Amino acid sequence: MTAALFPLYSQALPQSGDYVRILPEIVLSVFGMVVMAMEPLLDERTGQKVLGLIALVGALAGTGATWFMAQAPGLAFWNMVQVDGFSVFFHVLVMAIAAIVILSSYEYMAVQRIRAGEYYALILFGAVGMALMSSAVELVLIFIALEISSISSYVLTGFRQHEAASAEASLKYFLLGSFATAFFLYGVALMFGATGSTNIDEITAALRAGPIPLLAFVAVAFMFVGLGFKVAAVPFHVWTPDVYEGAPAPIVGLMSTAPKAAAFAVLLRIVFVINVPGRLWLIWISAALSMTLGNVSALVQNNVKRLLAYSSIAHAGYLLVAFAAAPEMGTSAAMFYTACYAAMNLGAFAVVSHFANAGERYVTLEDYEGLGRSSPLLAATLTIFLLSLIGIPMTGGFFAKFYVFSAAVKAHLIWLTIIGVLNSGVGAYYYLRIIVVMYMRESRKAVPVSRIPFPLGVALAACIAATIYLGIFPGRVLQYAQDSAQQLVRQSLPLPGAASPSSAPVSAVREPF
Repeated sequence: MTAALFPLYSQALPQSGDYVRILPEIVLSVFGMVVMAMEPLLDERTGQKVLGLIALVGALAGTGATWFMAQAPGLAFWNMVQVDGFSVFFHVLVMAIAAIVILSSYEYMAVQRIRAGEYYALILFGAVGMALMSSAVELVLIFIALEISSISSYVLTGFRQHEAASAEASLKYFLLGSFATAFFLYGVALMFGATGSTNIDEITAALRAGPIPLLAFVAVAFMFVGLGFKVAAVPFHVWTPDVYEGAPAPIVGLMSTAPKAAAFAVLLRIVFVINVPGRLWLIWISAALSMTLGNVSALVQNNVKRLLAYSSIAHAGYLLVAFAAAPEMGTSAAMFYTACYAAMNLGAFAVVSHFANAGERYVTLEDYEGLGRSSPLLAATLTIFLLSLIGIPMTGGFFAKFYVFSAAVKAHLIWLTIIGVLNSGVGAYYYLRIIVVMYMRESRKAVPVSRIPFPLGVALAACIAATIYLGIFPGRVLQYAQDSAQQLVRQSLPLPGAASPSSAPVSAVREPF
């Protein structure tokens, strides 16, 4: 009736399928609001567990909603959102990271005496922005999703309210993050001036239609500044050590994985879909500097959180190596690396958050002396994650680096591959240094080590299982990543005379993993 009487009005309304394509974001938002509404109704003691359980159910429900989203591939909301294998992969990854962080926060919140309501809600709201970044194909929408993710991260960083370092970290992250986001927004504006559009597919078509204007190169450089900040790539990394040191340990695990995965998803679309010539040198230099500076700086760190912060910078460099490779191989290698890094880094920070105790007093290498004797299970768990970060066989980190460096070699990036391999050797030193301290040093002071609570045990078991699974049976995840990469590249390279990518149908998406 409405469509017959008001045809233009009905065409302007989104279709029901559009809402299915953002169903995970809707589910996470609803559960985040439920947590916020329930928080004043519960006392502080029971509220911790109840609100955490609601948030965990929300993250798991978001994962289930991703399955329904995968059954409706295509474009939504006037070609601003695209559901394909690529976006489904990153949705599952973000939801899994959120669930692990919530589980590892149960004990942490009680020990640090932090109120739970806003904490868990902000994790869910941040996941909304990160998930939306992976499926957005409109630069303005990407900016909005980036801001949703960033604002949640700024607040979560300062949640240790009684610690000056946490407040300093939050303020520094907010100021530098806002500055970097402004660069991204300015790049979007310049890209609109160069092509007349902010839709990625339309930008691609405009740039292929004739000579590429200088303004487009400047726009891509500006957008790379904003995204380079989020992934902590050199020279946009200066915030990372101080913010990681001051933020709550579970939130550091979140910041080092989920926002990076979302930012890399956006970067993959910009680099391999828009495909502006000249991007190779920008990425090549940033990758080499990130690997080298991150690993060399980590060598002299005694604070474990700062050490892992510089490690995060180095791994951002390894990931950028894949961006310099050919589109199909580079995209699949980057997707696989992101999943492996999320599993091992989340696990490492979960151990750190448990061992740190109240006030995060025990975060230096000296505190870890003798941990192999005082808590063999905790030490063995951390050792598995550290070996994976090194890239030892039988762990996900080995195949992650192997596929990235293989993609670089096949793209004839020999010198960049050599730099990466040498840096992997340097990185092995400071990871092994932690293992040596745990097993080959006598403890010089008494550090209380409590039993691993059940929720944290589940989180650690999930991270170990993912790390070992990706190291022994990487085929299924890698095949899904390769199929998604081929689909992404096909969409960005239409055949002559074919319809534009924005109007072409999207093939069915397989179920993730």
